[in-house]
Amino acid sequence: MISTVVLSTGLALMLVGLWGALSHRNILRIIISLSLFGTGSHILIVSIGYVRGGTAPIIDRALPLAEAPLRAVDPVPSALAVTAIVIGLAVTAILLAYAIRLYDAKKTLSIDAFMESKW
Repeated sequence: MISTVVLSTGLALMLVGLWGALSHRNILRIIISLSLFGTGSHILIVSIGYVRGGTAPIIDRALPLAEAPLRAVDPVPSALAVTAIVIGLAVTAILLAYAIRLYDAKKTLSIDAFMESKW
């Protein structure tokens, strides 16, 4: 049921984003990596709800009740993905604003310059 190409693309984007967030020391690269991770998760969520050859989940002449479980596309993962995109956009904007404030304070975007700010 799930498209293997789309599923593997989502997983690959998530892995690249995770690797980038854990391996880079620049704050902007970490923010971009987290955005890649989010995009991969959105693709993964949408691919889980996809049905090959499916139709909208509206019961009528085009989709009889008996065929609905096999042919109807689940709208919940798509709605969750849209919600996650909006939340991810807001989080990215806040992270970029935070990066601007950090740059104003230290004139660098390297995490190493902020080690004295630990707990």
